[in-house]
Amino acid sequence: MRGDRLPRTLVAGVAFTGIIVVGAILVFLVKESLPVLRDASLMEMLTGPYWYPSQEEPKFGMLPLWVGSLAVTGLSALMSLPFSVGLGIFLSEVCPRGLREIIKPAVEVMGFLPSVVLGFIGMVVIAPHLQERFGVLTGLNMLNASFLLGILMLPTVASLTEDSLSSVPKEVRDGSYALGATRLETTFRVVVPYAARGIGSACILGVMRALGETMVVLMAAGGAAIIPESLVDPVRPLTSAIAAEMGETPVGSSHYHALFFMGLMLLVATMGLNLAVMALERRRRV
Repeated sequence: MRGDRLPRTLVAGVAFTGIIVVGAILVFLVKESLPVLRDASLMEMLTGPYWYPSQEEPKFGMLPLWVGSLAVTGLSALMSLPFSVGLGIFLSEVCPRGLREIIKPAVEVMGFLPSVVLGFIGMVVIAPHLQERFGVLTGLNMLNASFLLGILMLPTVASLTEDSLSSVPKEVRDGSYALGATRLETTFRVVVPYAARGIGSACILGVMRALGETMVVLMAAGGAAIIPESLVDPVRPLTSAIAAEMGETPVGSSHYHALFFMGLMLLVATMGLNLAVMALERRRRV
């Protein structure tokens, strides 16, 4: 219909503009990243254990930074995702309506909490407690940053999980009850599997939120470019390295291009994660 053409054109234009912007960012990152390969091989950067970009003979080994990013993100996911999904299930299936109207807005408001505030709390409140509890040199470490990232992930995952479960048709629940299933059986054997794709997408979105977070890991992770051997070792994830070093790096230097190479790797990693999720969803549909 003629009346639908304008909205359709606007939506297509916005989508096409988004694709162009993402493509331009990718081209810019590639352009600024490739010059570093003149001073260091790709294998050296991906597997090298030493990150000393300011020495006379700079070393651009990014393995400790990658390990730090993956370790902090993985630990935060282990701590946060089960609780977040459980909270979403509770809000959708168990929580009384009056209490739900209090808890759900409170959870969603947590999503607006600035990450710099959480980082500050990690520095002045959690770090001294961890230092005293575990007897370590510093409380700014992987455990501290992971706990804070878990808090950042919780509102997103819990809210999207609750939305996915709430969108399950009433007929699905009624059919389960008609077959004699209890409320618990209906929730975990019918409703949750029905909404599994939405719950999985919520979890992936939360993980990507943690992987790309900057201020929390910059303030609370410790900033040491080493491969951690315990949960209370300081680490330096890729995002914190970019944020901490870009402002003091001469434009056009090898160090400068190496930082852009980190950004390119993060973009490729998140895109790969998205593609993997899309592939899994297609298999389920088939």
